[in-house]
Amino acid sequence: MSTAASAGDGFGPRLRALRQGAGFSQEDLAHASGVSVRTLSNLEQGRSRGPQRRTVQALAKALGLDAADARELEEAASAGRPRTARTATIAASAVVPQGTVNVSAPDLLPRAPRGFHGRALELAALTRAGAGEAPVCLVVGPAGVGKTALVLHWAHHDPAGVTDGRLYTDLRGFSGTGEPAAIDVLREFLLALGVESERIPGSENAAAAMFRSLAADRQLLVILDNARDADQVRPLLPGGDRCVTVVTSRHRLRGLIVTDAARPVDVDVLGPQDATALLTQILGADRVHAEPTAALHLAELCGGLPLALRVVAARLAGRPDWSLTAMADELADETRRLGLLDLEETGVRAALHLTLRQLPEHTRALFAALGRHPGSQVDRYTAAALAGTEPSTAETALEHLTAAHLLNETAPGRWTMHDLVRLYARSLDAHPDTLKRVLDHYTATATAAIAAAEPGSEDCFPLPADFLPPATVREFGDRTAAVAWFTAERDNLIQAVAAADTARLYDRTWRIVMTMWPLIVWRVRDGWAPLLQTALVAARADADEHGEARVLNMLGWVLTEEDRTSEALVHLGAAYALAARAGDAFAEANVLIVLAQTQAALGQLDQAAKSCEGAVDLARQIGDRRIERLATQHLARHQADAGHWHQALTTANHALDFDYRPGTTDIPHILLLIIKSEALLGIGRRTEGITQLDLAAREAEAAGYDDGVVRALSALLRAAPAAEVQARYDAALARLTTRA
Repeated sequence: MSTAASAGDGFGPRLRALRQGAGFSQEDLAHASGVSVRTLSNLEQGRSRGPQRRTVQALAKALGLDAADARELEEAASAGRPRTARTATIAASAVVPQGTVNVSAPDLLPRAPRGFHGRALELAALTRAGAGEAPVCLVVGPAGVGKTALVLHWAHHDPAGVTDGRLYTDLRGFSGTGEPAAIDVLREFLLALGVESERIPGSENAAAAMFRSLAADRQLLVILDNARDADQVRPLLPGGDRCVTVVTSRHRLRGLIVTDAARPVDVDVLGPQDATALLTQILGADRVHAEPTAALHLAELCGGLPLALRVVAARLAGRPDWSLTAMADELADETRRLGLLDLEETGVRAALHLTLRQLPEHTRALFAALGRHPGSQVDRYTAAALAGTEPSTAETALEHLTAAHLLNETAPGRWTMHDLVRLYARSLDAHPDTLKRVLDHYTATATAAIAAAEPGSEDCFPLPADFLPPATVREFGDRTAAVAWFTAERDNLIQAVAAADTARLYDRTWRIVMTMWPLIVWRVRDGWAPLLQTALVAARADADEHGEARVLNMLGWVLTEEDRTSEALVHLGAAYALAARAGDAFAEANVLIVLAQTQAALGQLDQAAKSCEGAVDLARQIGDRRIERLATQHLARHQADAGHWHQALTTANHALDFDYRPGTTDIPHILLLIIKSEALLGIGRRTEGITQLDLAAREAEAAGYDDGVVRALSALLRAAPAAEVQARYDAALARLTTRA
């Protein structure tokens, strides 16, 4: 070996001298050998005890060493591999060769991690495993969450029952440098346990059998880090019940749970306090405590992911004059965040890339499509629409992504992404129609939900000419299922509107808003005006007067309910003019009904009644019984408010005769029962009125129509106060003031 190469006695100094003599930087050698920069740095600094033979061969080849120099480099590496022992001599057998020497407890653990904090529950689970509760412990979690740091911290500080040695290997299941062969790992373990090199079997099965036999009567800790799948792990599991094996992986490895009773320990992101404590340990208490709000903001922007927090801390450590607030301001820009969370060869983006590359192509395609989803949660139907596939196919891919910790299943059948994972997915290429697909999925599904929740209602609009129907539209068996879907998807629908508007898909923007009309009716006090204003601007940009008229009408009604009657009248006047110009009698009748409500709010009850009568006439002209019934219902309401009790009772009874179907949820029917009850009370038929009010309240409660519950019980409390009625009223009012 050259003079330069012989500097120092250990492998690290030799490797550094050879690299420098060849004129290589660490990055150059990493590229040429396939060994990561991090590994090279650890080797040169003596942090790794002695690399595997395969790694040494790759380095020798990249450095262009001749046979003699390559042999000397291997001898230096071999000298760093643990070979001594303290346990008793191992007896020779048919499986264990006579060439086994006396060995003491081997220790292949890397150094303990620095800056470790928290994880009390996870450490306790590992301690229970070490005490014999679970011979195989499976530590799983997303990339960068700190699984290896957790296990190494525990291994260095806790396992009291491990007396015969600690074995460790990095299986590199998610590395760009390739995975070690099982026979190479077994060889390293057997050498550490005192088996002479020439006695180690050449086949994987024989080497695994020897390892299991040697481990059978020992108390060993075996750490198999970064496993790709269960098949990679199984040949490396020791025999006997006294050994504890800890496997870490980004995948859930359910196969190990089935075949080896592995006990899973989930590692999630850090909470705000632990995240800021991690920053404190790296940056120092003075710097973090000087800006506690900024430190919490950094923890939030990093999503509590330890890898991201460490990269942020490294950037701040390199710039002591840079404030935490300035760093948080930089990270707040979503277009730059992932770039700022990369540092040299490590970072969030690189870790996620290595996780994703292990998955099937169709799963990777769905992952990229999920980055285009405007909301925070998806179900299998939404995922299918994004990917342009069937729900069953999408569900399989969702399960693969969940197993790889790229998704979290927050409730049965509903998945979400960590914020940084979503940003990474958004950076990937996806089909150009992905956003349009999911918008049209929401339109199609909401339309199906309307049909189940409000049977017989008119379609709000024709579909766009380039509408992309999903492969499968969710079916709703009853109104309850439809209401549950609207409730679960409310935020997603609102975010879909914003995404459509941003993408200038105005024909989708206003249509999605109009499919939300049942939600708006059921929860009218929830501040819908800004959303409807967005829809109005979009309908005008889309040059669709039909849509504009309907949005104006709905906006006028919402503004009336919010006591903004002067604004409501302006919008309703514009809606009526558009409907009349188009000769749309249905739209005219609808506007008159809402106009009547506005007039009633202004105290113009007789004018309100006339507007409803006009709506009844228009409905009869076009033969629309549903709109006629609705107009008659509102006419009865205004008559009752004016104290015309007999007229109101007659009108309400007439409207109640319209197409009522017992056993179905019918909100107009509930409102008519309330009006009828008030009229009965008004003309002195108190017992009948109270009975009808209680019936109306119970129908509204069964339907989940809290606004109707409040109206009915409010009237019932005035007529017949009771503690039970008051409790029901208070509960309904509380639900109304809390978003479902």
